Amino acid sequence: MDVERRHAGIRLPEGSWWDWDVIAWNAGEFRLAAGHDLTYHHGLELVFTDPAFVSCPSSFQDPTFRPPSPDELLTVTRQLGVEPPVVVAFDADAGGPEHVSCVIAAERLEIVEETVLRYWREDAAPGQRFAPWVRPPGQGPSANERCPSSQVQLCSA
Repeated sequence: MDVERRHAGIRLPEGSWWDWDVIAWNAGEFRLAAGHDLTYHHGLELVFTDPAFVSCPSSFQDPTFRPPSPDELLTVTRQLGVEPPVVVAFDADAGGPEHVSCVIAAERLEIVEETVLRYWREDAAPGQRFAPWVRPPGQGPSANERCPSSQVQLCSA
């Protein structure tokens, strides 16, 4: 199977996926969240299992997913010593004068479409998912949890 077919651009579910940010990043997982406005919730997550190479800003807008270029694949393969099973590439607006090119390599990619609240709600439905930093009043985040810069006021409360 040729490189272009093995590393085709990903297809997102229909939706307004304008705003993006990193909500989790550790040795086992790199998780991007997306929505039309990330203030109160997000509705899409890209979950990269066992991330081996990540080159992207912590927040960005309006990404265009595409197959990785031959140069991007070569860079990742040289860094890792092997070609990873999943390589995702995209160009996005990161606030600068030009779009930034991003590459993520991992063992696996899962696309999760579900509403995830970014603030505490006492009346949330059973099973409602919350962003990793959201805790009931009086319970702060654990020391091992990362807090996006957009949510610092919620994490330090």
